[in-house]
Amino acid sequence: MSNNKEMTTPVIQQTNQIMSEMVHAAETLANIGLAISVFGSARIRPGSPYYAQSEQVGALLAKAGFTVIAGGGPGIMEGVNKGAFEAGGTSVGLHIKLKSEAKANPYLSINLPFQYFVSRKATFFMHSMAYVVLPGGFGTLDELFEALTLVQTGKVPPGPIILMGRSFWGGLYQWIEEQLLAHQLISPIDQKLFFIEDDPEKVVEHLQLFYKDYPGIAHLQGNMPI
Repeated sequence: MSNNKEMTTPVIQQTNQIMSEMVHAAETLANIGLAISVFGSARIRPGSPYYAQSEQVGALLAKAGFTVIAGGGPGIMEGVNKGAFEAGGTSVGLHIKLKSEAKANPYLSINLPFQYFVSRKATFFMHSMAYVVLPGGFGTLDELFEALTLVQTGKVPPGPIILMGRSFWGGLYQWIEEQLLAHQLISPIDQKLFFIEDDPEKVVEHLQLFYKDYPGIAHLQGNMPI
């Protein structure tokens, strides 16, 4: 009978790979500077106004000196990576291996593949100082509420969380106000953790002003508890 110390269970194997992915990502992204994560759907194709908006915000962020982190796949992720890459910025893709997203997009200066969502999500939040969220489905909503929860609970430094697309996000904002806030499930200050903006230039201007006012915040990069 095998000694227990020599046994490797599927859970241990998964844990080892998750830790390996996180360590590799931390080493790769150690010196990327002030980074902004942009979230959004893989299903939105070129030609969509939201794709064009993601491409524009990616380019503007890169020109403003920010590193851009996105999911590395198609759709909104591709748009923002393309904008940043073609503008000469650092374009990071945290690509999850899914059947529907088999290949990373070609607009990446740093491509980090992940097998597990948990290590991928931790990498987003350990290396980002703010978050821009374009329209998306369950995955995008998961990332949005993870960002809100981590900022709300102080597990990451406070930073802007900006939703792009008033017609898309307006209903969610109203629901949060009418249900969560009205039933005292969140505090009034929690509703101020994020806001909606349609203009990519105003999004980038807000980020520039925020980090101009807090120049010392950059030293926290890569040292954020989750």
